Amino acid sequence: MLTGKTALVTGASRGIGRAIALDLAKNGANVAVNFAGNEAKAKETVEEIAALGREAIAIKADVSSADAVKDMMKEVTDRFGTLDILVNNAGITRDNLLMRMKEDEWDDVVDTNLKGVFLCTKAVTRQMMKQRSGRIINITSVVGETGNPGQANYVAAKAGVIGLTKTSAKELAARNITVNAVAPGFISTDMTEKLTDEIKEEMLKQIPLAKFGEGQDIADLVTFLASGKSAYITGQTFHVNGGMFM
Repeated sequence: MLTGKTALVTGASRGIGRAIALDLAKNGANVAVNFAGNEAKAKETVEEIAALGREAIAIKADVSSADAVKDMMKEVTDRFGTLDILVNNAGITRDNLLMRMKEDEWDDVVDTNLKGVFLCTKAVTRQMMKQRSGRIINITSVVGETGNPGQANYVAAKAGVIGLTKTSAKELAARNITVNAVAPGFISTDMTEKLTDEIKEEMLKQIPLAKFGEGQDIADLVTFLASGKSAYITGQTFHVNGGMFM
């Protein structure tokens, strides 16, 4: 499905990003694995991709830094020659109630989760416009639609990603570049594993399918959106949340 294609997945050392990187590789793509801090996990992901018979590299880069993003894109295109698929997945949380939220908690989350998507999308646009093709998939969140107490920074960033997706889609459509967003609900990751059993039980009550999703649930949709089978779909936000938001 993706043979001969090159993908860059940000925040791909673990969790949803790792699942996406592996699934793109299983379907034929070579993958650049971006990470910010966990080099050991990023190398594990690269090794797993290599075991699938695809090429992969790990690139440490802070997506909130324009210079770091520019260097990362150059490293990808120097290594693979093309960059066909960008998955903007990197994200962080700094949860706090709005009245207690510190300015740096706001800035850190918005810089990584929203500005990072802007910088990576802008940086890849020149290459994709030259190729006259490309797939950009932004990972947002169900809370970007619903809001969530204690996450004003995260929700604002994820809601911004949905708006950025629509505008990017309109600006890039004429060059055969599609831009879509995927909004996960509660997915089993390192992040949700840290939650107490009480909080998990409350979360499950909100999910009609009565279970958390898996990274593969997100990866399956991302791979479809990265493929030629989604050629007539752009500017959309797809929810993968077990029915908790309809």
